Order: sequence, then structure tokens, then C-alpha cells
Amino acid sequence: MVKRNSSKSARQRFNFSRWAIEYSWLTVSFWIAVAVAGALAFSSLKYALFPDITFPVVVVNATAPLPSAVDTEAKLTIPIEERLRSLEGLDDLRSSSYPGQAAVSLAFSVGTNLETSKSEVDSALKQLKLPQGASYKVIPLNLNESAAVSYAIESNSRNLADLTKVAEDQITPAIAKLPGVLKVSLLGAPATSPPANAGNNDLAALAQGAGTLVRFNGQQALAFQVIKRGDANTLEVVSRVEAEVQKLRTNLKDIKLTLAATQAEYIRQATKSTIDALIEAIVLSIVVIYPFLWNWRATFISALAIPTSLLATFIVMAIFGFNLETITLLALALVIGSVIDDAILDVENILRHIEEGESPRQAAHAATDEIGLAVVATTAAAVAVFLPIGLMGGVVGQFFKPFGITVSASYIASTLVARTLSPVLATYWLVPATKTPERRKISIWVRFTEFYRNLLKWSLNHRKTVVALAILSFIGGMSLIPFIPKGFIPKLDRGEFNITYTAPLPKIPDLAALQLQAQQRTNPQSPISNPQSPVPIPNPLNDSLEVAKKLEEAVRKYPDVETVFTTVGSREGEPNKGTLYVKLKEDRKTPTAQLQDELRKSLPSLPGVTTSVEDIQFVDTGGQKPLQVALKGEDLQALNKTAKTIKERIEKIPGFADVTVTGENNVQGQVFQIERLNNERVAYISANLGQGLSLGDATDKIMAEAKPILPSGVTLDLGGDSERQSEVFGSFASTLMLSAICIVAVLILLFRSWIDPIVIGVSLPLALVGAMLSLLFTKSDFGMISLIGFVFLLGLANKNAIVLVDYINQLRQAGLNRTEAILKAGPVRLRPIIITTISTLLGMLPIALGLGAGSELRSPMAVAIAGGLVSSTILSLIVIPVVYSILDDWFPRFGKKEAN
Repeated sequence: MVKRNSSKSARQRFNFSRWAIEYSWLTVSFWIAVAVAGALAFSSLKYALFPDITFPVVVVNATAPLPSAVDTEAKLTIPIEERLRSLEGLDDLRSSSYPGQAAVSLAFSVGTNLETSKSEVDSALKQLKLPQGASYKVIPLNLNESAAVSYAIESNSRNLADLTKVAEDQITPAIAKLPGVLKVSLLGAPATSPPANAGNNDLAALAQGAGTLVRFNGQQALAFQVIKRGDANTLEVVSRVEAEVQKLRTNLKDIKLTLAATQAEYIRQATKSTIDALIEAIVLSIVVIYPFLWNWRATFISALAIPTSLLATFIVMAIFGFNLETITLLALALVIGSVIDDAILDVENILRHIEEGESPRQAAHAATDEIGLAVVATTAAAVAVFLPIGLMGGVVGQFFKPFGITVSASYIASTLVARTLSPVLATYWLVPATKTPERRKISIWVRFTEFYRNLLKWSLNHRKTVVALAILSFIGGMSLIPFIPKGFIPKLDRGEFNITYTAPLPKIPDLAALQLQAQQRTNPQSPISNPQSPVPIPNPLNDSLEVAKKLEEAVRKYPDVETVFTTVGSREGEPNKGTLYVKLKEDRKTPTAQLQDELRKSLPSLPGVTTSVEDIQFVDTGGQKPLQVALKGEDLQALNKTAKTIKERIEKIPGFADVTVTGENNVQGQVFQIERLNNERVAYISANLGQGLSLGDATDKIMAEAKPILPSGVTLDLGGDSERQSEVFGSFASTLMLSAICIVAVLILLFRSWIDPIVIGVSLPLALVGAMLSLLFTKSDFGMISLIGFVFLLGLANKNAIVLVDYINQLRQAGLNRTEAILKAGPVRLRPIIITTISTLLGMLPIALGLGAGSELRSPMAVAIAGGLVSSTILSLIVIPVVYSILDDWFPRFGKKEAN
């Protein structure tokens, strides 16, 4: 008797719907205000591809008159590392040592203030005693300060020198003043001749061929590149640049400004596709309600929950400073089918009471009393899953904080709508029943309900068989894991990619000889010069240009290629390096990944030149290839030899592409390059991945090839996306555990019992069965994106179980025995369970189908959720009541133990 009273008080406590109905004018006014504020908040949100994540990197470039890389490492690199290794917030410490030159790169934790980090590095190095003649420079790198857009500048009537003057006087100043623009780099401008009195530094720069050359579609060109500020929105910056370029085109009639490279186009396409999927999800989720309720008014009241919940969510997103990007839009698209669930549960229950003869107001009070605890419990359990995701640390946490908080806000908003606005509207818009409801006339539904009741009755009489089948299903689902490819982030068919190359540097003549030649130019009568035998000054930029032309020729042969934008020489003063940005036609017949594989085979093999066909990174983390392993050890010869052997082995395995190793040119007694990672010597092995090879499988294969040949003193560690994949899985494993604990705690608090949470928890492993099957059948990777789907499923799968168990308890409190309560609760709750499941599945359908730009990113998540939801619903309708009855035999709560 005590339990009934405590449960009754709990339902009264959670039924704030009564207050909402009592003060209906206040309720409606509140939600009108939320809608207006939500619309304003939505207009302030910006579009982006991914969340704003800052990777603070500080680079220390140091030089000293040291003859070898070994000397540089001992006297320059290691002292700098020792001084900096204890800095607060330091994640990674990498260095490269060359004869007379060292580069030390410090990667700080995501979110660390870059200027503060630079100041700390400066302060630490001021107290360091360096070798005689040494100098260093500290360079802060904000990787978000990236190239937003590039335009080629061409003219049929002006030469390159004229174009350069126009660009410097009119074009770049106009672009540089735009908000969000950090700087405008003019690429391909003719290098000015060195002054006659050039000193050593000027001559060295000339010998190294400082500067860049630009080619567009196989022709020499001039270009300007817009670098955005770290905190600026890419789409906003590009839109402003496009508008300014349009003005310049009007004013400069004889100059052609052509879009050469930008990521904005893909961002627009990807966000549009996700928004389309969001709209389709809304429509499908609403359409499915009517055939079950057969009441337009009830359908409209339920459907109103979607836009109202979304508008409330936009307010939270604006408060947290989130963007409308892939992750948050995906979160919104995924919850569409779920946010309507609470309203459906409330409205369906109100409608059922009206059909049983109650007035709309009586029905609203009784139905909300009845369903209130279940609605609050389902939302609390879901929020218990998603909030920990929003609180995760590290890179993963920064990436998925918007997801966790956006989903949590959507669920809370949907519950508030269902518990306040929906019952208020139901009291005014629903009408008393005057005849038999249309749905009761539908014999198919009646027969289906009767079939389910008979199956449920059979299951209660064969509990061991049902439990055995459930356990076998779970084991079968888990056994599929080895057959599902392990990835990190799916490859996208973006229609754009880069080809990078590195050519060998020519031998630079002695600076003394160059100085003699400079003197000869200054004073032709100088007795120390010989005008007949000038010292040849090599120009690496010209050699690099020849390499670029040959690569361009191979690329432009493909009919699916639209434009090729080539930059010869890098801004870092490396003339032997270059990049070809390849843009494919929109109506191409060949997927991006397939064309990349074909290009790797057809690019010319040039002496000493290494090429790499690379995807454009989601988030710039410093330019590493997806697959990277680090061999650690102090013996340089052993490191280099082992790295070369592993490279030779994996190059023979299909799927490994553009394999490179550091220190490859090191030979015994002649060391050109020494790499270090976190104060240890390393040799990096890096590779891109071709079609058919996932990151997880590639990592397993390279580990399998490496382990048997590792000499003593050499160990192997993961890097690149392989390392990030391990971090993601580790973070999610701990987060899932925390989420599960939170769910149990919340359910114990709400149900005031530990038995019901255990029964409800059975639905979670049942969901994994369908999720694994769906990933296997659709050949989707088990990676970061599908992993979010699993977490989402964790918050979704227990809804049906909560609704079912809660109603069984209510019926038993009303005096029914356990079997009667189960056999009545099952058929009564079947309709809302089926409606909410189908609406959620249809909401997932546009995402799962994988249509539009970025679909490869969205689809695995929806596929995992949809598959898991199907298996969870089907099995839960049978298994949950059976487990409930078994636990009730062991721990009876409503009187004596019942016979089965």
C-alpha cells in the first residue's frame, strides 16, 4: 500500500501538465515567446563544415654553424627540447634536425591560448644557453588561419608584370580590408632582381629560389590567396570575397578573375544536403502519425512538437556559440523522429481516454497523470547519455560537444512541449468521441494487436526459450564485429583533392663564389672576377616547375577533371615542393577515390621526386597522412633500416598508397635528417589509403608486418588518424560506461526501485544486434561516426521498455495480477511504440539513404541507429515482459509470487 502512495505522489510530482492546463494562456504565451526567440537565434547561427576547433602549435626554428645533423641534435635540438618539455598543456613535442638547422614543433592541448603558449616558449628559451653563432625564431601557428579561397588572375592584353602591378594596387588591397580576412597573398608574382650590393643572406635566398610560381589549367598565371582569421567563418569570408570580386570584374574589364580553389563550395553543398535531409525527416515523421491515430487534430498537435522543439534548441545553440555545421545539423536530423515521440505518447494517450468516453479536459488530466513518469524517465535517460558526450575532453570532446549538447537540448525541449503545450492544445482542439474511432474499424490493426497478445502469452509460458533466443541473438550480433571494417572518418566523394610533390634540391654553390659573382656585377673591372666564367646560380623553382608541368599533363588528360590549380614552391620557402589542387566536374562519372587510385598509377615516375595524392583534411591538424606509425629507438641505422623494410613490405599490399619514410636518405656515416618525438628518436612511416582499405584494417596490417622484424631496442607506436582512432574509441568506451551508469542512476531515482532499471536495461544489448547487422549489410565502417550512432541508440533504445514497464506497474497497482497486467499493457502500449518507432525510422531514412554531398559521413550513423532500433523494438516487445516476470519471481514487489 505504501508503494502505491509513493508512486502516486511521484506521478503527481512529475505531472506539471496540470499546471500548464490550468494556466493555458501563460503556457501558450511562453511557447510563442520561445518561437520568436528561436527564430532570432536561428538567424544568428553561421554555417560551417565542422565545429571550430583550434589546434595551437608553436614552432621553434633554430640555426647554428654545426656540420652534421647529429651535432645539431646534440647541441641544439635536445637542449631546446629539454627546456620546453615541461611546459603546461603540451601534448606533443616533435623535432627535425638537419646539418646546422633544427625545427622543434610543440602541439598544445585543444583550446589552449596560442599567444600564451608562445609567450611561455619565449620565456623558457631566454634562459637557454645556445652554441656560439646560434639563433632561433619562435613562430605561433594557428591552423585555423587557413586559405579560404584563391582566384587566378589572367589577361589576354597584359603581361605578368602589368598584372602584378594591378593586383598589388587594386585587387589585393580591396580584398584585404574585408572583415574576417587575415591577409591576402599574391602568388606567382615575378621575383625582383637582387640589389647589386647583395649580401650573403640575399644571395642565399636567391640560390634557394625563394618565392612561388602559379599555374592554372596548364598556363602560367598570377593568383591571390585569401587567408582567413582563425576565428572567422569560412563561408562568410568567401561570400564577402565573392561580392568584392564581382565589383572588381566590373571595374577591370580586361582582367579575368577565375575561382581557382575553395572549400566553401563543398561546405555549402554538404550543409544544404543535411538541411534537405532534415526537412525530409520532418515531413516523413509527421506523415506516418495519421494512419495510426486517424485524427487530423491529434496529428497536428503531435507534429507541432517538431518546429517548437527545434526553435527552442536554436536558442541553446546560440547561447553556446555553435554553428550550423555537419555535427549539429546531423544531431538535429537524427532527433527529428525522437522529439515527436514524447508528444505522440501524450497525445495518443489523451486520444485513447477520449475514445473511452472522457471529455478532452478529463482525458488530458488522466492521460498526463498516467504517462508523465514514463515521458520524463525516457528524456532523463536520453540526456544522461548525451550530456557526458558534451563534457568529454580532448580533441574528441571539442568535436562532439556540440552534438551532445544539441541533442540534450532537443530532448529537453521536446519533453517540455509534450508536457505543457500538447495537452493544452488537446483540451481545446480535440473533440469528444461521438462514434467508434476509425482506427478500431481497421481489421488489420485489430488482428495485428491480437497476434501480438497471443505471442506475448506464449512467451510468458516459454520464458526459458525466449531468454535463450535473446542471448543467442546478442552473441550472434557481437560475433559480427570482426567482419565489420574499422575506420576513423569515412572517405568523402568531395570532387576535389590535392597532389603534393617534393623534388630534389640542386647542389648550391659555395657562397664565396656567389659573392665573387655579385662583386663582378657591381664592378666589371674587378680583377678577381672572370666575366667569361660566371658562377652558375641554380634555381630550384625552375626545376620544381618542370616537375609540376609533367604532373599537370598527366592529370589534365582525365575527362572528369575540371580545373588544376598549381602552386610551385611553398610559402615556407621550400622551392622544391608544390601542390596541385584538382577540382572535378560535378557531372563526373568516376568517384573521387577511384580517380585518385587511377592517378597514383598513371602519374609519371620522375627521378628523386616523391608524389602524394591526398584527401583534403576535415580539420587541419598539421598535414599528416591518415596512416602514420613511429618507430622509436636510439640506433639511427636500425631505425632507418627497419623503416625501409616495412615500407617495402606494405607497398606490396593493395590499398597502401604514397608510402614514405623519414630519414630514407640517411646512410651509415652520413646522416642528413633526425626525427624526434617526445624526446626520443623516431622514424615515421606514412601512407595514404586507397579504395577498399579502411584505416583500422590498414593499421592491423602494418602492425602485423612490422612486429616480426622489429630489432631489439626499436618499438612501434601509432600516429596520425590511427592514433586519433584509438583515442576516439578509448574516449567513447569510458563515455559509454559513464552514460550507462547515469541511465541506471536516473531510472533508480525515478522508479524508486533497482529492479525496473535492470529490466529496462535489457533493451540496450538487444539494440546492438540490429546495429551490427545493419553495418555489415551496408558495408559501413565501424568508426567515429557510427560510434556516435551507437551512443545515440543507447539513449533511444530504452524508451519503449520504459513506457511498457511503467504501464505494467500502474495496472498492477490498480489491482490486476502480473500476467493480466502484462497482457493488457502490451497491446495498449503497442500503438504508441509502433508509431514512435516508425516515425523515428522514417526520420532516419533520408540520412541512411546516403544522398547528397557529405552523405558518406551521415549515412553510417543513421544506418546503425535504424538497425538497432528495429531489433530493439521487436525483441523488447517480447523479451522485456518476460524478463520482468522472471525478476518479479525472484524479487516480488506487488504481493506473493505468481505461478507460471
